[in-house]
Amino acid sequence: MKKREFIKTGSILTIGALTVPLTSCQNSGSKNVEADGSQSEGVSVFELPELPYSVSELEPYIDQRTMEIHHGKHHAGYVKKLNAALEGHDLAGKALTDIVKSVTKSDTGVRNNGGGHYNHSLFWKIMKPGGGDSPSGKLLDALNSTFGSLDAFQEKFAGAAGSRFGSGWAWLSVNKKNKLFISSTPNQDNPLMSNLVENPGAPILGIDVWEHAYYLKYQNKRNDYITNFMKIINWEEVAKNYDQLI
Repeated sequence: MKKREFIKTGSILTIGALTVPLTSCQNSGSKNVEADGSQSEGVSVFELPELPYSVSELEPYIDQRTMEIHHGKHHAGYVKKLNAALEGHDLAGKALTDIVKSVTKSDTGVRNNGGGHYNHSLFWKIMKPGGGDSPSGKLLDALNSTFGSLDAFQEKFAGAAGSRFGSGWAWLSVNKKNKLFISSTPNQDNPLMSNLVENPGAPILGIDVWEHAYYLKYQNKRNDYITNFMKIINWEEVAKNYDQLI
């Protein structure tokens, strides 16, 4: 597969890891919704994507009540507030990936809620019941080459997630040189926000370390949540995200 330049990675990831949120854009009236989630006229209206499994299927690692609140309340709230923030905004009508890539410090509402929608839409898809199998193929080769081993990657990834102060995310991403790297971001920021982050890239795996993601089950034991998250990673989905970027 030919390497793509970094400027194209957002649209590639849109097709791969984030098909759900971009195809869950609806139009009002008869305006045409384009394939990337934008509209030829008017403003895109984003919708909450359905989970690819039931709210109880990630147990015992993530409990049903947490999933109900996290997806049905928190993620739904980001979608609703994003639609409101985009009214009259220059980014209205754009695809979600383009919105996230374009936000600045002054775009508070779009930044927080666009990031929240993007991040969670990726998050649901890179988990699965009975997941946690080892990655394979090109992704495993890249993990071994970059971090030394899968165990070393998991240790460094867990460290980034565990040391994130307050609310935020830890990420495995691909940079403009098609190299893997680990980073963490505050709140609902992510590596696609090149105007805001030190290490820009296209995320292929992320873990939510906001307290609402784990506190009902784990309370203050964030590290236990991170350890159990490793047991439900959908490595097939992560590998697909990676393959579409290199």
